[in-house]
Amino acid sequence: MPMPKNNVRKASTVQKVTLPGAKSTKAACKKKDEEEGVDTGDGWDEWSHGKTLIKPPEQLELTEAELKEEITRILTANNPHAPQNICRYSFKERSYKPTSVVDQMTVHFVMEGSLVYQDSNEARRLEGLPEETVKASTEAHPDEEKPDTPVTPVEDEGEAEEAGEEDRPDSAASKADKKEPKVTNQFNFSERASQTLNNPLRERSCQTEPPPRCIFSATANQWEIYDAYVAELQIQEKNKEKQKTIQLKKDGDKSKKKMMLTEAQNDDINKVGKVSKIFERMVNQNTFDDIAQDFKYFEDASDESRGQQGTILPLWKFQYDKTKKLSVTALCWNKKYPDLFSVGLGSYNFTKQGRGMLVFYSLRNSAFPEYIYPTSSSVLCLDIHKQHSYLVAVGFYDGCVAVYNLKEEGQEPVYKSTAKTGKHTDPVWQVCWQNDDMDNNHNFYSVSSDGRVVSWTLIKNELVFTDIIRLSLSAGLEDKQSAQQASTACGTSFDFHKQIDYLFLVGTEEGKIHKCSKTYSSQFLETYVAHSMAVDTVKWNHFHPNVFISCSSDWTVKIWDHTINTPMFTFDLNAAVGDVAWAPYSSTVFAAVTTDGTVHVFDLSINKYEPICQVQVVAKQRLTHIEFNPIYPIIIVGDDRGYVTSYKLSPNLRKKQKMKKGQEQPKGPEVEVSKMEKLLSLLREPEQNTV
Repeated sequence: MPMPKNNVRKASTVQKVTLPGAKSTKAACKKKDEEEGVDTGDGWDEWSHGKTLIKPPEQLELTEAELKEEITRILTANNPHAPQNICRYSFKERSYKPTSVVDQMTVHFVMEGSLVYQDSNEARRLEGLPEETVKASTEAHPDEEKPDTPVTPVEDEGEAEEAGEEDRPDSAASKADKKEPKVTNQFNFSERASQTLNNPLRERSCQTEPPPRCIFSATANQWEIYDAYVAELQIQEKNKEKQKTIQLKKDGDKSKKKMMLTEAQNDDINKVGKVSKIFERMVNQNTFDDIAQDFKYFEDASDESRGQQGTILPLWKFQYDKTKKLSVTALCWNKKYPDLFSVGLGSYNFTKQGRGMLVFYSLRNSAFPEYIYPTSSSVLCLDIHKQHSYLVAVGFYDGCVAVYNLKEEGQEPVYKSTAKTGKHTDPVWQVCWQNDDMDNNHNFYSVSSDGRVVSWTLIKNELVFTDIIRLSLSAGLEDKQSAQQASTACGTSFDFHKQIDYLFLVGTEEGKIHKCSKTYSSQFLETYVAHSMAVDTVKWNHFHPNVFISCSSDWTVKIWDHTINTPMFTFDLNAAVGDVAWAPYSSTVFAAVTTDGTVHVFDLSINKYEPICQVQVVAKQRLTHIEFNPIYPIIIVGDDRGYVTSYKLSPNLRKKQKMKKGQEQPKGPEVEVSKMEKLLSLLREPEQNTV
């Protein structure tokens, strides 16, 4: 397409303006080349012909057809990485629709430059030209853009250039009289430099004094060496004690810091903690208001028509989601707070042992536990201190015993036995708090399958153990051969006398019950051949000093007088008995649970042969433990699914003896002792007559 001549003229004039010395430089270069005789074309041919092409050995050898084959590649402006399945929501059709418009542009490199076009107004201002030339240039450009101005045809390029020089006010001729500012180069270049201060160097030097020297000489004998060793041992022991105290201080400081951090973090939660607990209890009491009303006021009127028989009324059911696969292995009421009780959870399946848990429930809130302590081993027994109700002793399947403090934060026990501090080598079946020793240190006892009855004393920050007695199978045998072959007996339960401090009973896995004393560790005071299987529970009566009860998996519950070797009462419950407990309000009432899910309640003053209440409370579960509340007329029962259920005793199960008109109802423990004594006298009379 032919271009108009006026455009050619404009281009030439623009060149003149941009490079005013271009014409002269071209002529000078031509003249220089002619003088030097440089011929670029000939030299190039000679250089190219002088080199031979070396073919690499790995190059493919292609045929003529392959060499002549044309391979076409089509370059498109489409982005191969652009997604083709973009969907957008259409508010008109209320659904997602695929969009066909895809952004194909991809930016590979962006850099903001500082170059300015030389003929622009901004460049002229930067070069420092006067404003008149800037205005003239701005007026000249609109004139050039007008297509209607007539242009005379120019034949010679030189004339056109001369005419252009005459027409433009900013041409080289017009600039001759004016002084041009100094420009470093044809681009917009500015040179800037800065210098930083160097930091002054400093020299530091130090000189140490040589260590002092002294000459020592002495002669050593055995006594001096011995004394030196003894002094060194004393120093080491002192250092150990110091390290312990320092470590304790550090641990105390760390715990304080952690407490401060947790208090700072959970300050808002702690402020509403008690309030939220109260609200939770209020909500639960409103939700289970009918159960709370039954607990306080309901008395089963149908007992009058039943005669001497009684019933139990189910109340609250306590469960925790994380204990569903564990069995209830221990129950204990808090003596100071009668609405609070603790539950030990573990497993009686000793081929599948795992974790355990110690949980505390309150009758005021059955939905969630008050305290939760997860353990690495199964909990098999526990006991709450009578005076200091925040201390809880726990026995584990792995042979350890521990003491938890409910006042302390955290889920770890404050005391725990280890292999170094004399822990049991077999499962611990029962623990029991005893009165403080002469130094007012708390202590408790434990019995285990390893045959040891151990006393544990809480001294400072550690448990100190003392072996009270070691159970053996050969205690009553006189044969030497049998004595040599004798082995230790496995203890499964024990209980301390309520009035005589040193007297206690130990039940064994062989079915025997041993009467022992804290002061005699070499022999038993008495041995009772009680059951044909392991003695699961043995307990002294709360009122009568001579009576105790025992139960076993051989389906029997037996009541004993510790002065007589034979049982006073024997009850067959037609199923393995898991636990038995005396009632705290009567010397003749006790309850037992069996593995078939039945609760049996006996009152010997009413019926000496059969239970006055026999109720199957669960169908598929096995009942493991039972406990009477020390104040309220309720019992709690645990099963092998981790559930604990509370029941209220009907009036027939806790009624007192009827007195004649005008007689006052006797009160005090002497009445309960006399009730049991009457029953025992009936059984003792025939023996005395025969004697």
